[in-house]
Amino acid sequence: MHFADILASLIHDMKNSLWLVINTLEAITAEPLPGAETDKVFTLQQEAKRLNTNLIELLTLYKIENERISPNIEELNVADFLEELVLENQATAKAQRVNLTWECDHTLSGFFDEGLIRGVVNSLIGNGMRYTATNLLVSAAEQEGYLVIRVEDDGKGFPREMLAAQDVIDNHLALAEGRTQLGIYFASMVAKMHRNKDHEGYISLTNGHRLKGGCFAICLP
Repeated sequence: MHFADILASLIHDMKNSLWLVINTLEAITAEPLPGAETDKVFTLQQEAKRLNTNLIELLTLYKIENERISPNIEELNVADFLEELVLENQATAKAQRVNLTWECDHTLSGFFDEGLIRGVVNSLIGNGMRYTATNLLVSAAEQEGYLVIRVEDDGKGFPREMLAAQDVIDNHLALAEGRTQLGIYFASMVAKMHRNKDHEGYISLTNGHRLKGGCFAICLP
């Protein structure tokens, strides 16, 4: 067995153990706790969920690079998709005093792998809540033949080095040296798995789109 296979197996086991921790913490918060204790448990929940997301991204990247996963492209109503994602994250947003909203034409349809894109957008929402000031907007629209899903905030925006990282996202050395981040690389790989004829999905990082902070867009043909 190759080291990569052993590592993937360990990541899978770690992910399962971490999910047990998350479920246990959720059971604890189901009962009223003193204010300070609730905040502590909530912090543990958020960090556990963030680690679990990272492990899922690592495991998915392993499967992508070893050709053990292929996108299951299907037609989906994008508004329903976004509404469900926002509802899933609404309790966390309220606890962090973040105004999480979504915007999308209710007739908009898209062709994509629901599980993979759900993982990307959930990760973006989680990161957005860590860096926003008060607002987080999830939106989708059709632009120039692409379905563009955006997650943007009103925080300080992406630092210059992160904006530059999207230009070297295919450079594995850059990832290893820490000049880019796992979430960006994962989103880029998922986007590129979506193809339509000679068009390929891609990501885009900008500042000051609708809100004043960072805007992460995943564009699917």
